Amino acid sequence: MVLSDYLGDKAFWRITMRLCIPIAIQNVLTSSFQLVDTLMVSQLGDVTLSSVGMASQWGWLLGLVIFGLCSGMCVFTAQYWGVQDIKGMHRVLGITLCASLLVAAVFFLLAITLPQKILLIFNQEPQVVKIGASYLAMVCFSYPAVALSNVMSFFLRAIDRVKFPMYVSAITTVMNIFLNYVLIFGHLGIPALGVTGAALATCISAWAGPVFLYLISFKERNYLIAPFKALLQFTPAHIHQFISRTLPVIANETLWGLGTVITSVLFSNLGYEYYAAITIFRTFSDISFAFFVGFGNACVIMVGKSIGMGKIERGILDARRFTLLVPMIGVLLGCFILVFREQLIAIFNTSGTISATTMQATMAILLIYALEVPFRNIPYVQVVGVFRSGGDTFRGMIYDLVCLWILAIPATYLSAYVFHWPFPIVFAVLYLMEDLPKCILCLRYFHSRKWLRPVTAEGKAGLKAYLEQHR
Repeated sequence: MVLSDYLGDKAFWRITMRLCIPIAIQNVLTSSFQLVDTLMVSQLGDVTLSSVGMASQWGWLLGLVIFGLCSGMCVFTAQYWGVQDIKGMHRVLGITLCASLLVAAVFFLLAITLPQKILLIFNQEPQVVKIGASYLAMVCFSYPAVALSNVMSFFLRAIDRVKFPMYVSAITTVMNIFLNYVLIFGHLGIPALGVTGAALATCISAWAGPVFLYLISFKERNYLIAPFKALLQFTPAHIHQFISRTLPVIANETLWGLGTVITSVLFSNLGYEYYAAITIFRTFSDISFAFFVGFGNACVIMVGKSIGMGKIERGILDARRFTLLVPMIGVLLGCFILVFREQLIAIFNTSGTISATTMQATMAILLIYALEVPFRNIPYVQVVGVFRSGGDTFRGMIYDLVCLWILAIPATYLSAYVFHWPFPIVFAVLYLMEDLPKCILCLRYFHSRKWLRPVTAEGKAGLKAYLEQHR
């Protein structure tokens, strides 16, 4: 087997970069929403930073559920796009829009009516709960906009219109930075609003996203623009097909998100200074993860399109290439963090308001992350990029949930509250117990090729011919 089978030929890299770079840039810009809030709120001290970080977990959990719905949509959209089934694409888009807005409404209603009870899940300190609840009660107005933006962006990516979401994210990110500066600290004649200002800035910027995406798509007349009749032209049979493929993805993302919330609770009850360190760390991990999201989405589009067209051999070849490229990128990213972690962390303490304990804890967990990140994203590209684009949405859910709920969470609890190990060791236990077993399971399943489950007639015929050829 030649080297290009592993690293890709010119055609592979041309398509990958065309898809990957705009998606990665968009996700970096999207992640910078939280980065900007964290950077500016960090000027208000450890308690405020920790409070906003805890409140943001509720919106983060919503984002995972929406991501599950959008990933399920892409299982269909990428394969329908391969055979130009426009009616099928619009039908799936309509189902996903309805479901995402319903989920966002539930999260909004709980956040607006019970903000303190939600914060009490994470921490019992009255000051932390009070500040976090005020932030959550305002930022929850952005939830429907987040749902719309995600569905529209994922759909545009699946039909190869990857630049428009990137442009919109650039505009809304600039808006968010400007509004945070004005509203948090008080400029241009507006009084300083603190954390309420940060939430308000996020809401305004978030709602600008779906407005701009619609206007650009309307001007270009791409396939995102469809009559309401086309979007709502689905039957119970269509809904059943969508749910059968999407429910494992939604369950996967939701239960994985709940597990991550549990780990946040475990960390937050070790002390607000440690949770402030987790909040700082997550801004870096979210931004670095954006690059892997770019490759993951490129994998979904390329592999899903090939499998939908019945080109099974090509789909497997591209999936193998992405499987090798992701850990290689992880090694480069880990080296960058090892060299520059002190300078990166110092950005958050320009005012000197962050405690030494928080800074030291952040240094330690960034070191652990740098060493572990090549392994962490192998399961991601397998579950999200390969298995789901191939039509298998169930096996990845099993691997994710077993490794998190059965292995990582109990091990983290024991290391923190039974053995009372130092905070960095507890953090390392969480990551290693989740990622290393999942790497082994995912790679074994990838080589079995049982994840090949097309949804189009062309794909099913292509798989039958492939299996007969490779008996």
